[in-house]
Amino acid sequence: MTPPENKPPLTPASVNGNGGAPCGSVLVCGGGIAGIQASLDLSAAGFRVFLAEESPTIGGGMARLDKTFPTGDCATCIISPKLVACMRDYNIDVLTMADVTSLDGEAGRFVAEVRTRPRGVISSKCTGCGDCWTICPVRNTAEPTPPFQPDKPLAEADAAILGGILARHEGHPGNILPVLQEINRSYGFLPRLLLEHMACLWGLRPAELLRVASFYDRFRFEPAGRHLVEICAGTACHARSSRTLQEKVEKEMGVGVGETDKAGRFTLRTVRCLGLCALSPAMKIDGRPFGKVDLDRIPEILEQFA
Repeated sequence: MTPPENKPPLTPASVNGNGGAPCGSVLVCGGGIAGIQASLDLSAAGFRVFLAEESPTIGGGMARLDKTFPTGDCATCIISPKLVACMRDYNIDVLTMADVTSLDGEAGRFVAEVRTRPRGVISSKCTGCGDCWTICPVRNTAEPTPPFQPDKPLAEADAAILGGILARHEGHPGNILPVLQEINRSYGFLPRLLLEHMACLWGLRPAELLRVASFYDRFRFEPAGRHLVEICAGTACHARSSRTLQEKVEKEMGVGVGETDKAGRFTLRTVRCLGLCALSPAMKIDGRPFGKVDLDRIPEILEQFA
């Protein structure tokens, strides 16, 4: 494989950014997070790396994600330093829009042929302004994305409630969160149809609202019971058998965590801390605290909220 013009040929005297002398060349197929990390590791080990990716950019599926499982960390924050390091690494040649057309040889000594497709622009001079797209003679002009429209109309009462909430927060910075809080208080959850109409009225995409709502544990997307039962699962309560308390409450209510009983009376959930560590094991019902809960008193406590 012939190195690109902007990088010198591989020689024993070449030294990579990590101070090691290159000892061979390696072809990495696929520019996702795995390919990027493999390229960085191989470069650090002293290899000249050719990273071949069929799409116009590297990053793969992770670059399109908002958050990562299980920590919920920002995917962009994780992958961005690796993207920058990969593009700046002296020993890594990034070949985008490239296809491996042949592979000959044996283990430890392969000869690969990589064919790169033409771009129509000089990538080293591209600033991402998008002017080339508007005047491209071989492509149709991109059609604008049609605005989002809800599938169903809102009921008159719901439209009045939503209109009043939006009017109170129109033009305020950071107004999405307080609007969602008011809707959640009014209905006990976030009805999807209301979110769709809110997105339509404010010129947003439903995904933008769901991105905010799904981040906060207080928002619910399914109807909840008339009373919210919260059992503390913090360290102090856990040490004093809050798990046994949870199992007893589940048995009395006939539902599991995150569920609502058939009568629509109670919704059960666990929280990380109620701030009642000295009274553990603790629970709350509609914000009313109950500390040092005796398992035999649970039916009596629940009966107060009939």
